[in-house]
Amino acid sequence: MVVTLTGNNSYALRRRLNQLIGEFVAEQGELALERIEAESVDLQAILDAIQSLPFLAARKMVVVRDLSANKPAAEAIEQIISSVEDSTDLIIYEPAPDKRTSYFKVLKSKTELEEFNELDTRSLANWLADEAKKQGGQLGLADANYLVERIGANQQMLASELGKLLTYDPQVTRANIDLLTEPTPQGKIFELLDAAFGGNKKRALKLYEEQRAQRVEPQAILAMIAWQLQLLALAKYSKDKPATTVAKDAGLNPYPVTKAKNLAAKISKNELNKMVDEALDIDWRGKTTAIDLDEALKTYITTL
Repeated sequence: MVVTLTGNNSYALRRRLNQLIGEFVAEQGELALERIEAESVDLQAILDAIQSLPFLAARKMVVVRDLSANKPAAEAIEQIISSVEDSTDLIIYEPAPDKRTSYFKVLKSKTELEEFNELDTRSLANWLADEAKKQGGQLGLADANYLVERIGANQQMLASELGKLLTYDPQVTRANIDLLTEPTPQGKIFELLDAAFGGNKKRALKLYEEQRAQRVEPQAILAMIAWQLQLLALAKYSKDKPATTVAKDAGLNPYPVTKAKNLAAKISKNELNKMVDEALDIDWRGKTTAIDLDEALKTYITTL
């Protein structure tokens, strides 16, 4: 068996690798497992590992990481695959190969290629609900969506927070999510902008003060606002393109782009341009004059 694990979803990749290794070790033992960091060895060391017979076991498993970083080995990928003994399982762990290369084309055609990419918002919520059920708990889809909005689209972080919530109470509720989790700073700033656009200035200022109370400096808040404005501009000028397409073209995760599209629907292009100009003016004055950046940002938020 020769398997390639690839994709930009680091959590799912590690989980699948651990699953394959765990199942193998349970049958054959630790001594039958060999791990190789391809970047730090020569081609012959890789060939020796996959051609040698298993020791005190019926089979052996060789896990090779980042083979593409070893140019001679990558160029000999067909030789490596054809040299694998029948008693050996080879796992090629290659998170971000260049898909334009012949190396990747060989992996795709001559190995069992499993690709794990980042999940969009809906898929993450479905995954959370299913994962809670697998672990003996219960999480409704609406509350799963809320958890994604609050924490962000990092699957590893979501898995960690879900574990904490299930330990506290197998029945995950929104109240417990609020009690036991902290929103990410970017999520808070997005929530701040959403409140401001909705005319809820009191809520927007409260969120700003919460960030300051957590010792997030005004410059950092302004930088996060600038990032959100960039997302809004991408969403606004992408017209009817799906969020997944916009995210792929811009090299972004679909989750924040989806949120930006919903927020962009509330404002006009002229309003967005004005917001960008005013944020730029605050940034320039903050770096060149002695303005009170806190007060400038509060004024900016209340005029949104």
